[in-house]
Amino acid sequence: MDPFPSLRQLTDGLARGEWSSAELTKAAVQRAERLGGPLNCFITLDEEKAMSAAERADRRLGTVCATPLTGVPLAHKDIFCMEGWRTTCASRMLADFVAPYTATAMAQLEDAGAVTLGKLNMDEFAMGSSTETSCFGPTANPWSLEHSPGGSSGGSAACVAAGITVAASGTDTGGSIRQPAGFCGLAGLKPTYGRVSRYGMIAFASSLDQGGVLARSAEDAALVLSYMAGFDPRDSTSSKHRDPWLEAVPHAGVGELEDGHLTIGLVKEFFADPPAGAPLIDAARRSLEELGLRCIELSLPHIAMAMPAYYVIAGAEASTNLARYDGVRFGHRCADPQSLADLYERSRSEGFGAEVKRRILTGTYALSAGYFDAYYVRAQKIRRLVAQDFAGAFAQADLLLAPTAPGVAFRRGQLMDDPIAMYRQDAYTIPVNLAGLPALSLPCGLQDGLPVGFQLIANHFDERRLLQTGAALQRATDWHELRPSLDWAEAA
Repeated sequence: MDPFPSLRQLTDGLARGEWSSAELTKAAVQRAERLGGPLNCFITLDEEKAMSAAERADRRLGTVCATPLTGVPLAHKDIFCMEGWRTTCASRMLADFVAPYTATAMAQLEDAGAVTLGKLNMDEFAMGSSTETSCFGPTANPWSLEHSPGGSSGGSAACVAAGITVAASGTDTGGSIRQPAGFCGLAGLKPTYGRVSRYGMIAFASSLDQGGVLARSAEDAALVLSYMAGFDPRDSTSSKHRDPWLEAVPHAGVGELEDGHLTIGLVKEFFADPPAGAPLIDAARRSLEELGLRCIELSLPHIAMAMPAYYVIAGAEASTNLARYDGVRFGHRCADPQSLADLYERSRSEGFGAEVKRRILTGTYALSAGYFDAYYVRAQKIRRLVAQDFAGAFAQADLLLAPTAPGVAFRRGQLMDDPIAMYRQDAYTIPVNLAGLPALSLPCGLQDGLPVGFQLIANHFDERRLLQTGAALQRATDWHELRPSLDWAEAA
């Protein structure tokens, strides 16, 4: 078997009986044990649970209950609650928390017969861009162990890029699926806000968080999304928007790009200071034009204000969401508290890492009585302006093209002492979250041996056009077929 098979290859082989789910799962566990250690991409790897699920999947294969995901091993970002699984958010605060219920998106994947291999490393509470704030240690990039895989879904990106699983779940609050996908040469899909239920997904910033998928191709990402998506009455922000195309993806695939005369908008503000890898992104643009798409330049005039507005809003929501971790109701509890105030202070000081504390403090300040109007209210006004800019852009273009990150993967530790430089890694991804739009990061080649990514951005609930365009580009190019050599695995 190809060491880097596509999801469709796995599902077709399972359907034809070329291999069993138990065989695939055992091989994935062995690969995770061999590669996962140097990468540090797993927080929890449970062979017993995985093999039990694989045996159930094998009994289901060949019946009318089987789906294209039945028997396929997947792994999930450790921000999704899964009953009986430790769910930590990579934080000491939740280091021993075993979830009593399963997140809706995860339940839908398990109902489809997917096998859960384990839970993946991430930045603590999804706050970071390098997967270095985890209390379980940093994750490495399979393309180079000295480099970051991005964040906060860096464990998911490393797992898929190393060929341990064909896809993995992630979450995207300000770029946490797309930036790791760009750094690791993958397809990273952030769906429309409300497309995937947030029920059971531990909250960072509730108006920005969105579950999604990292995979090797747009086709594979679409297949996983088709099972993760859907209305959930337990999530008040879940959309009732029904997409018959997405429901048909498991059986028919994404299909051909129906309209080859689409217009792609190039956001001039994103290219005013050309990102590293700009020539490769330009090659992707030319490839899209060869498919018959027309490219135009357009402007998002308020985009420069998106990043400061985001960090005010995200910090404010984090401050509110993380107030529940107090050592009383649940979460880490300090030893021998001397008073209630001491219990709160030491439990939270010991349980949260430096980056989480920084964002809680920033958010609490922005919400305080003297600064609420000056910071939080003003940030929400900017958010509206950014959304209006995107609405104007989609009146001129069907999709937008932008870089995914300012450069290729940076070295681990390089930005840990410079929070502002770390925050700037999400400069191109944050505006999409403020507007609640879907976006897809795709690889477009290598620079200095490391992947470069670009993103396509679509209007609300237009994942069909987004994924069909990505799939058409990948049928015409081979960038998504580039793989890390994994030479370090032999040395290990």
